[in-house]
Amino acid sequence: MRRILLAEDDQDFGIMLKQYLELNKFDVQWAKDGEEALSIFETAEFDICILDVMMPKLDGFSVAKKIVQAHPEIPFLFLTARKTKEDKIKGLKLGADDYIVKPFEAEELILRLQNIIKRAKQQITSEEIKIDGLIQIGNYQFDYHNLELTRNEQTEKITAKEANVLLYLYQHRNQLIKREAILLDIWKKNDFFSGRSMDVFITRIRKRLSNDPAISIESVRGIGLEFNIKNN
Repeated sequence: MRRILLAEDDQDFGIMLKQYLELNKFDVQWAKDGEEALSIFETAEFDICILDVMMPKLDGFSVAKKIVQAHPEIPFLFLTARKTKEDKIKGLKLGADDYIVKPFEAEELILRLQNIIKRAKQQITSEEIKIDGLIQIGNYQFDYHNLELTRNEQTEKITAKEANVLLYLYQHRNQLIKREAILLDIWKKNDFFSGRSMDVFITRIRKRLSNDPAISIESVRGIGLEFNIKNN
């Protein structure tokens, strides 16, 4: 039974949603505000989080940021009554797996949850990839298993998704990579939301590798990108 952290401050909607999720074989812990959501999250393990954007004490974006800092591998999606493009972009930048605008059919939420969990299971994991030791990428050392990137003895932690994207780029270095291939191989689908999510992670990786001028990620309009490493 998959465990869900549901953060929703609307009492009637929260009760309805919790009951419907439980009818569909999910184990649900329901928080009525952002602070309660973080408190529950710190005391239990979850497979996925559903976060309402507009909540008292801490909004959904703030909760997501703290969850990502503690456990970046846990997928999450946002619920919101607002349809602004800015909110969607903000959610994507935080690493959201989906973004659902109210009102919506509860069945739609179930399908989206199932798809996210399926993608998470299909996601490349360190147990499935046989990598011995560190990978040298320019003047960086990439420790895939421990989610670490080191340069000049300075190490920074990266997220599991960033590690998977970086590994994929490295494995296809110095060649043209089609956008659809990246989306299907890593996100397991090719749609607008996944495409925007991919753009966010590519931007993150560019920033992390920006101190080595020998490394570049070049966009090829309408086709994809090239991950180039000189002398590598």
